[in-house]
Amino acid sequence: MPVITGVGRTDYTRKSGRSILELASEAALSALADAGLTPEDVGGIVTFHDNDTVHPYEVASALGTGPLAWSQSIVGGGSEMCAAIGAAADVVASGRTDHVIIYRALNGASGKRMGSFGASAVDDYRQFMAPYGYASPVQVAAMAAQRHMATYGTTREQLGAIAVTQRENALLNPRAFMKDKPLTLDAYLASRPISEPLHLLDCCLENDGAVAIIVSREPTGTQPAVTISSWAYGAGPHSLVPYEKYPDITAMFPIYLRDELYGRAGIGAADIDVACIYDAFTYSALSQLEDFGFCEKGEGGPFVASGAIARDGQVALNPGGGLLSEGYIHGMNNVAEAVDQLRGITGERQVVDAEIALVSGYSFTRGSAMILTKG
Repeated sequence: MPVITGVGRTDYTRKSGRSILELASEAALSALADAGLTPEDVGGIVTFHDNDTVHPYEVASALGTGPLAWSQSIVGGGSEMCAAIGAAADVVASGRTDHVIIYRALNGASGKRMGSFGASAVDDYRQFMAPYGYASPVQVAAMAAQRHMATYGTTREQLGAIAVTQRENALLNPRAFMKDKPLTLDAYLASRPISEPLHLLDCCLENDGAVAIIVSREPTGTQPAVTISSWAYGAGPHSLVPYEKYPDITAMFPIYLRDELYGRAGIGAADIDVACIYDAFTYSALSQLEDFGFCEKGEGGPFVASGAIARDGQVALNPGGGLLSEGYIHGMNNVAEAVDQLRGITGERQVVDAEIALVSGYSFTRGSAMILTKG
């Protein structure tokens, strides 16, 4: 099976002062060094994007790669993340090339901000949502969170358990943007509202930076390889316009892919040690925990409040701090954290005996996920 052999990151900052090409190249070179490879070994390169980006041919030229057998630039947000990595795994498994770089680089704080209303409402289907003040990702997530609360009795305190737990994890992560200040539930509850019921600390960070990984046909270098045991992409009916015709706005994309994802890997939710779930918002993490089968639908609130998502709980949720507290590189930093956890190199935040990790990338009613295994 294809393996992840290298991981590279830049610093996560609010104002990089650097081009996206420079960020992407730094992360890619770091990943190559981690894998014990050179640019000449690379035969494929891929990225995904839904705001600012730099294209694969530019990165390949900057790195000085060998002749490329395959490249791809996927238009789409977090929903495409695991699909991009999975496609790279399929390419190396086919024998087309031995090594592929997957990267995401952005100036998400100092450049084009993903979370701003204007950036999200300029064209396509969102032109029909914008006149009603319903276009940015947080507004769409807030509507689903309101329905979940009304249907299942979910509370802000329960959503706060996610934010507080992930901040505790970030305090042990030297790369985390929010590593210096603990978060109390009272402080979470007092944060300013953004789109009710979601407040500032329900929302992921916006920052600059890049992450790259290397997918290879076989292990390389000195670091333990991490196997891509399964990946899947899934979308519900009417998934283009978020929720307009969706049958249940509290249900997310995992219900359409989890059987395939788990079946290919030969596991179930109970076998997963680490869940690096795309936590654009506290609510999106809670809903995915339900829909991936870690608890029953509607029980996400009590589940997260019980301590089940702690590093020593039933499943460790985003032990690096996630998008809420480590940083936002369109979910790729969650991939890097999953790999590091399975390699056993995360120090104080290491999940004991971590052998299987779930990673997800989402955009409400459509998304992708993968199962990574140690060795």
